[in-house]
Amino acid sequence: MTDIRELLLSRIRDVADYPQPGVTFKDITPLLADPSAFTALTDALAGIAGRTGATKVVGLEARGFILGAPVAVRAGLGFIPVRKAGKLPGATLGQAYDLEYGSAEIEVHAEDLAAEDRVLIVDDVLATGGTAEASIQLVRRAGAEVAGLAVLMELGFLKGRARLEAALAGAPLEALLTI
Repeated sequence: MTDIRELLLSRIRDVADYPQPGVTFKDITPLLADPSAFTALTDALAGIAGRTGATKVVGLEARGFILGAPVAVRAGLGFIPVRKAGKLPGATLGQAYDLEYGSAEIEVHAEDLAAEDRVLIVDDVLATGGTAEASIQLVRRAGAEVAGLAVLMELGFLKGRARLEAALAGAPLEALLTI
């Protein structure tokens, strides 16, 4: 796993002062542009899907779509997008959550998940954990079981893992990189 970590880290670019002064943004576009790195990432996340016994992959808007869809294909699973409120047509199930300044809501087509589904939630970054926590609640409200949460990067200093411990209720949280 050390080799994959080195490969992934070497393809993540730091962008200083983005989106605001004092913040260092972790840009994964160089990783996505490198077929070897993107394949290694997809294979690693598909391995997590297999180990958790997932039957579906949920990807969180927007970079979770980019990562989750190929993971679902590689693992032979269905892919379900979780979107910002108002972006999905038809009947949806929503989950509101608090942000640092304000609130947001995510939605899913509830009929895409069933009681027999075990869902692996995939995203690029775990920061404070607000979106991930809302997605866990949303999957459960749709009647499915959370098999786990898998992310490319965990920003450990933001303590998202601690926030998610109770919500995950024993389901694993796997981060390929912890920064």
